Amino acid sequence: MKHDLLIIGGGPGGYPAAIRAAQLGLDVACVEKEKPLGGTCVRIGCIPSKALLESSERFLAAQSELQIHGILVDNVRVDVAQMQKRKDGIVKALTGGVDFLFKKNKITRYVGAARFVAPNRVEIEGVEGEIEASNIIIATGSKVAKLNGVEPDGNRIGTSTEALSYKEVPQHLVVIGAGYIGLELGSVWKRLGAKVTVLEYLPRILPGMDAELAATAQKIFVKQGLEFKLGTKVLGARVEGEEAIVEIEGGEAIRCDRVLLAVGRAPNTDGLGTETIDLQTDERGRVKVDPSFATNVPGVYAIGDVIAGPMLAHKATEEGIACVEKIVTGYGHVNYNTIPGIAYTEPEIATVGRTEEQLNEAGIKFRKGVFPFTASGRARCIGHTEGFVKILADAQTDRILGVHIIGPRAGDLIAEAVAAMEFGASSEDLARTCHAHPTLSEALHEAALAVDGRAIHV
Repeated sequence: MKHDLLIIGGGPGGYPAAIRAAQLGLDVACVEKEKPLGGTCVRIGCIPSKALLESSERFLAAQSELQIHGILVDNVRVDVAQMQKRKDGIVKALTGGVDFLFKKNKITRYVGAARFVAPNRVEIEGVEGEIEASNIIIATGSKVAKLNGVEPDGNRIGTSTEALSYKEVPQHLVVIGAGYIGLELGSVWKRLGAKVTVLEYLPRILPGMDAELAATAQKIFVKQGLEFKLGTKVLGARVEGEEAIVEIEGGEAIRCDRVLLAVGRAPNTDGLGTETIDLQTDERGRVKVDPSFATNVPGVYAIGDVIAGPMLAHKATEEGIACVEKIVTGYGHVNYNTIPGIAYTEPEIATVGRTEEQLNEAGIKFRKGVFPFTASGRARCIGHTEGFVKILADAQTDRILGVHIIGPRAGDLIAEAVAAMEFGASSEDLARTCHAHPTLSEALHEAALAVDGRAIHV
């Protein structure tokens, strides 16, 4: 079988790339080893975690927040089975939606694991014969990063996959890693009643994020009941009966009933046969590509988590579409300065552009404007006033260099900042833009005013 384009991987990088290629008139095929399309993000990542985050937030509100609104709810309980059923239903609907889009766009679907036999040919487990394509895009995503001494057993010691499907609330959950995944899933089970201890090797949470934002987040999470042990090296974890034992350097071992390994993700090229075509990778196992996503092998491209850059679903989507457009039209581009990152904790944390630390390290002079949600009328009405908006603008040109938000609906608010930065806006541009009242977006407006020292409500 021969196609114009074959995409290996049906996740948030691969499936949008396939759809865009079909729109541009190519004969497109996609091979995905899992029967449901959508990749890690839709099946066992972004989507199911957000479903559980929402459910756990609703439980917490019913348990302790509705009274202030005059809504009295007695005997609030958790039905984990129903919560998981709802989550699974959302995943099923979305994976089915991707399958529908493939059929609508006449994309050929292969189920199985692909392996290169030549630069333009692959064999697929369970599929007779070889599949040939003029161009091939590797979009195989990432896998859970390993940690020496901690071997997941799929039960007591697990990854995010297992933590998304617990059948009951853990008594004590130990989370190894204080990044996005660890904090989100730790928050879910803490709200539902678990004791949660977060272990992090670095002296701070949310590595790479703006330090002021991360410090504020940690204080809030501690108030919520999360326990942090920072600067802690995990030596190993093992199972003893119905318990898990986590060994840490210079401290007493921690006993718990569940361990979540969340130390990051690693590029996934397992079984792909990259050595067969002499595909070049870097020291971290990422596929090397040029600005057009082309590898060293003619006709072979790579996108998403399998190449360098932030491991984010929306980054993979942008790269997949840009790669296809480059192949077909000769032009495709991704602006990596405007890729937002979001932690869907409560409050949400969202960031785009450079942090204060990065600007200082680069010797770039900037001005800062900050506005707290305590001064937002809308935030007070919805009862979520923790956090702030921070805008960093070039000291000379006033162009916005970074926006960092911790607060209600930060993940939605960051979109305005991304659009502004994409168009090269200044803080003055945002300050001169009329924002509806009362809205949470007014906090962004006030932070822009604050860059010039003229915020109105603080």
